[in-house]
Amino acid sequence: MAHPVSAFQAAYISIEVLIALVSIPGNILVIWAVKMNQALRDATFCFIVSLAVADVAVGALVIPLAIIINIGPQTEFYSCLMVACPVLILTESSILALLAIAVDRYLRVKIPVRYKSVVTPRRAAVAIACCWIVSFLVGLTPMLGWNNLNKMRRTQELNGSHTEFVIKCQFETVISMEYMVYFNFFVWVLPPLLLMLLIYLEVFNLIRKQLNKKVSSSSNDPQKYYGKELKIAKSLALVLFLFALSWLPLHVLNCITLFCPSCETPHILTYIAIFLTHGNSAMNPIVYAFRIKKFRTAFLQIWNQYFCCKTNKNASTTTAELGN
Repeated sequence: MAHPVSAFQAAYISIEVLIALVSIPGNILVIWAVKMNQALRDATFCFIVSLAVADVAVGALVIPLAIIINIGPQTEFYSCLMVACPVLILTESSILALLAIAVDRYLRVKIPVRYKSVVTPRRAAVAIACCWIVSFLVGLTPMLGWNNLNKMRRTQELNGSHTEFVIKCQFETVISMEYMVYFNFFVWVLPPLLLMLLIYLEVFNLIRKQLNKKVSSSSNDPQKYYGKELKIAKSLALVLFLFALSWLPLHVLNCITLFCPSCETPHILTYIAIFLTHGNSAMNPIVYAFRIKKFRTAFLQIWNQYFCCKTNKNASTTTAELGN
């Protein structure tokens, strides 16, 4: 029989549901805005859509699965593993999408003249496909054998139990901490984050060099171009900062679990770290709305046209704003 949900679990579930209710519509709005507006269809915004898809999946899939894991039902090992792996896939997808965005912004300021011939829609689509393929390979590695199955079987044998192998489904029960720290964090999370930091530092350096050049009568357009690039780069760097701020605490706790088995981590810290990781999926649309004018204008257009039932009297004005 299922155990009754405790007050603490009820509070946890309520917060998770609230995060999902913010994350799903917010990121659907991002995808909708890019689909509706031609001005939002360059490579950067395609990568942003890939990031938004991952964030929608966090709200629609990962959070419900996290609630199931929190309740801890009795299940078979691989069934539990299938519940635990989606978050690994989507985390890696988000990281690689952020890396693709960083590389794209670097190319925009490094080779502005040749950018459109280098970053074509086809190449952007191939890059997005590669990001998702790598994400599935990294996230499904536990399903291929790097998990706690053998450890649990040895424990069962030592206890002299020969009953059917059924476990209480929890993340740390099935996912190996060696995988989470050595492979997931040290290979596929920390290096990309450090690389993105270096890329954005170089982006800001290149932009400031251009903006510090003496303004002549023929340099108004370059000044305007790099000014816009600086604003967008700052906004996207903020997205990266929030991602790192949201995910690093949980990975630090994983490192403590692996390297200091005797250390007891307060459960409240673990829950806060989990809320941060899930809450990150709800942050990006807010950043776009407040920091990127094209998105803000597109969001207002969608709101007025589809939710407020306003006639599109200012269609030409809105289109002109989106093009700027």
